[in-house]
Amino acid sequence: MTLTLQIPDELAAFLPSKASDMAAVLSAGLRSWQGRKVGEIQALDDVLETLADLPSAEEVMALHPSPQLAERTAVLLEKKRHEALGESEQAEWEQIMRVEHLVRIAKASARAKLQAA
Repeated sequence: MTLTLQIPDELAAFLPSKASDMAAVLSAGLRSWQGRKVGEIQALDDVLETLADLPSAEEVMALHPSPQLAERTAVLLEKKRHEALGESEQAEWEQIMRVEHLVRIAKASARAKLQAA
């Protein structure tokens, strides 16, 4: 399939030069967009917005997943233990794990700040 797109110049600077890389970018973007469309990973936005607001160390330490995100993570983990995740589920799992990693780093930094104070 051939697809012609017009995108803003500021986004064009981020596009890969190889067609195979462009297909991978488009595929990853569509999986992410589809997940958001059905609400599977919408709960991640809350975590990212909180971190983007530069919370205090105490607020970072109190950060925890929403009930929806915790439930979705448990569902994916259970499925991952017993069978292979589908392509979109794998992409969702990887995104959850990236955010989890960022939160762990933020909490470690917050803990160090609190101990130093």
